[in-house]
Amino acid sequence: MTKYNQIKPKIILLLVIALKFLIGCQNSNIQAKNNQVFRYNEHKNINSLDPAFAKDNANIWAINQLFNGLVEMDDDMQVKPCIAKDWIISENGTLYTFNIRKDVFFHKHERFGNKKTRAVNAKDFEFSFNRLIDPEIASPGGWIFENVKTFKAVGNKFQIKLKHPFPAFLGLLTMKYCSVVPKEITLLYGEDFRKNPIGTGPFYFKKWHENNKLVFRKNNNYFEMDSNGIKLPYLESVAITFLPDKQSEYLEFIKGNLDFISGIDSSFKDDILDSNGKLNNKYRNQINILRKPYLNTEYLGFYLDSKEPEIQSKLLRKAFNMGFDRVKMMNYLRNNIGIPANGGFIPKGLDGFNSKIGFGYNPIHARDLVKKYKELSKNNKPSFTISTTSNYLNLCEFIQRELLDIGLEVKIEIMPGSALKSAKANGKVNLFRASWVADYPEAQNYLSLFYSKNFSPLGPNYTHFKNKKFDKIYESTFLEANDSIRNEMYKKLDKIIMDEAPIVVLFYDEVIRFVRNNITNLGSNAINLLNLKRVKKS
Repeated sequence: MTKYNQIKPKIILLLVIALKFLIGCQNSNIQAKNNQVFRYNEHKNINSLDPAFAKDNANIWAINQLFNGLVEMDDDMQVKPCIAKDWIISENGTLYTFNIRKDVFFHKHERFGNKKTRAVNAKDFEFSFNRLIDPEIASPGGWIFENVKTFKAVGNKFQIKLKHPFPAFLGLLTMKYCSVVPKEITLLYGEDFRKNPIGTGPFYFKKWHENNKLVFRKNNNYFEMDSNGIKLPYLESVAITFLPDKQSEYLEFIKGNLDFISGIDSSFKDDILDSNGKLNNKYRNQINILRKPYLNTEYLGFYLDSKEPEIQSKLLRKAFNMGFDRVKMMNYLRNNIGIPANGGFIPKGLDGFNSKIGFGYNPIHARDLVKKYKELSKNNKPSFTISTTSNYLNLCEFIQRELLDIGLEVKIEIMPGSALKSAKANGKVNLFRASWVADYPEAQNYLSLFYSKNFSPLGPNYTHFKNKKFDKIYESTFLEANDSIRNEMYKKLDKIIMDEAPIVVLFYDEVIRFVRNNITNLGSNAINLLNLKRVKKS
């Protein structure tokens, strides 16, 4: 054998080893990148990535990764600086002056020119806010500016003048409606900005196959850093799928194909939780559970403009409220996730909550009220029909069985979510299941559902409740700067609501998040906002 032929096998061996090493490194890099993809499912679907249409959690969660506003809410529900580095409020509480940071840049786009980006300035907020109140845009967030007299850019400052003082105004500005958008890009795309978003957030838009998958990538030009001076975000990307039902979502989570799920559903609650709301033993090495009070009140609403005599009867509305056991309902149907609503409409955890004004379980008194109604009306078979979605069928069936014992017949009508939403807004259902999640952490937001000038479909007063005393006190809350006095006014308003019983408060919800144990810094908050800029995945 020649010397060359002796060396040849060694060279081949070295080449094979080198090739395996390169492939191994490449695979390791691919795996490392895959490990930095945060995956979640949105079963309610997403219909817009435009902040002007950030009207529900599905849209808000995605938009929060792409956009920023003047201020933001932290997990303790405190307003913090964001694109505004600080602000000054005038002594009379009507003029807000925000100083705009100079190091915040929009995501890259060809329309910006050679640098493919530009810094945000005060004029951008002037444009963005005008867009929200533009009737041609028809943003559902325009109501935020009902108390705003003017807003304008003054150099690199942004000023907002209110009609009268409103202490909760900063909280309103944390809503995703108030995110900054670039004029040149929104004008370029028009309505299609909903699927071509350009913002300033920790992630930028990459691709969207509607009803299938949505992908965001890390914004390497993001302005925020952690306490160690490391630029946020930590993740490389976010991948959102759109499985349409909670059970399929849950199965993907258990298989490890999703990093977290939010909320509890009857299809899987007993598999993952015990009766006390704690993780079942088989999942404790794989999953962490995050629980926090949720500023969300779940309720049934009576449409008071209905011609049905049962709806018009305060006796029956109160009997309905007293006739079922909320504690038992939460125990058996929710594995104790959530708080039985024995207080008013304002949820526990919010200033203004009063635990002494609600309806406890009192079947004896409830039967007496039903009996009195029958004697006065000569109607011996009073009945109600609850309109609900399939997700809440088990709760409604529980109420149905309980109320039968006090002499009330209850029927249940199942409707798709979109149909119920429309019917509720347009007075087409007499008794409907609904919920109200805080737009901002102030009790006034909940009480707005009972102000007579907010009648649906133009406002959130779906019950068409009207009370002159209520309206007078409600209007006065906007003028009261003292927090303690204002909170007492909120309690009086909530008591008026419960005395008149236009609603049946079911429970105050909890934010519950199931997270795989390789995820850290996800956090939780009382408005269930998803914030991924500090999340780490190992």
